[in-house]
Amino acid sequence: MRIADVVKRKGGDVVTVRPDATVTELLALLSEHRIGAVVVSDDGEAVHGIVSERDVVRHLHTDGAGLLEAPVRQIMTAEVHTCTPDDSLEDMASRMTDRRIRHVPVLQGDRLAAIVSIGDIVKFRIDTLQTERDQLRDYIQQ
Repeated sequence: MRIADVVKRKGGDVVTVRPDATVTELLALLSEHRIGAVVVSDDGEAVHGIVSERDVVRHLHTDGAGLLEAPVRQIMTAEVHTCTPDDSLEDMASRMTDRRIRHVPVLQGDRLAAIVSIGDIVKFRIDTLQTERDQLRDYIQQ
């Protein structure tokens, strides 16, 4: 199984935020889309960073409420781990677990194509296992 299988099922829509947007604007995006992270991008295609709810909480603790008016670039993670649609689902789950990251942008060449979360990967794997179980049960009952 490949990352492309997960992307195909969940869709390739990616919410992005500009690096100069405020943290308050970021929080509105996270809330509106009910997501935990967004890719930081000037044009919606290049990946300049990634920022998550965890980043906001950590910086809010150290920087205080003034952080809400700060630009996203101030709290984003600039060293972004990415993957391709051809990457193995199992390898990606392992890398995400080892690196303790929950969201990984999917690149097609140099262009942002999707984003996958550890939750997307787990859900896909559970759905696959349930389908296999149902097929085995139907086979045995025949």
